[in-house]
Amino acid sequence: MTVTSNPAPDIAAPPQAHHRGKHWIDDWRPEDPEFWNGTGRPIARRNLIFSIFAEHIGFSVWLLWSIVVVQMTAAADGSAAASGWALTTTQALWLVAVPSGVGAFLRIPYTFAVPVFGGRNWTVVSALLLLIPCLLMSWAVSDPGFSFVGLCLIAATAGFGGGNFASSMANISFFYPEREKGWALGLNAAGGNIGVAVAQKIIPLVVVAGGGVALSRAGLFYVPLAIAAAVCAFLFMNNLTEAKADVKPVFQSLRHRDTWIMSLLYIGTFG
Repeated sequence: MTVTSNPAPDIAAPPQAHHRGKHWIDDWRPEDPEFWNGTGRPIARRNLIFSIFAEHIGFSVWLLWSIVVVQMTAAADGSAAASGWALTTTQALWLVAVPSGVGAFLRIPYTFAVPVFGGRNWTVVSALLLLIPCLLMSWAVSDPGFSFVGLCLIAATAGFGGGNFASSMANISFFYPEREKGWALGLNAAGGNIGVAVAQKIIPLVVVAGGGVALSRAGLFYVPLAIAAAVCAFLFMNNLTEAKADVKPVFQSLRHRDTWIMSLLYIGTFG
């Protein structure tokens, strides 16, 4: 009698992780109530907290020039300010406008950086990039003879802080289920925008602390905070494998007149 043995059934291999490292999450199901309530929510909340911190510092750095330039503008009679600078009103407005414009433009690549590099990884990078405008500002404003073109180029690097908003919002949107995205993104945006008010309150006090005017302190003040934001992101945030970039809807939106109208209104109001 011939015995025919049936081949063993194929067993599906477990899905292979796309990335290695404890900070990468390959299984993320926020729309699954059991997963979300047991595993997802604490992880998402932790990432939200440190995303808010990094975005807060980014917004603060983005607005630094609008605060410092007040101490650099010449008096009504053309005499130099207490800081030794004597910028014209037009020059002062340029130093405020350049970071805003650069920050608005950088929001496009910053949005797509999260799916490419990972939310945690990009938060670390974007926080460390804030050291550039902070250190360059502290160097440039110490010399009233520094060229205006050089000041504009340095002010442009403050736009890194404006780009942080887009990457932070994009990253957090991947962590939360649809029913909770509005709440999470609202907190994230609010935490970042509060950085504007905090900087406007603190920086004027910092630059005049101890008598006199030391504008370099404005940039130096945020150096340790930017480093802290990068370290916290490195230690406590995560990357999601499922985060994907979908460029098509962005380009489709450019075909609609309302997109351009709303963009111009936003720039006119906040830029």
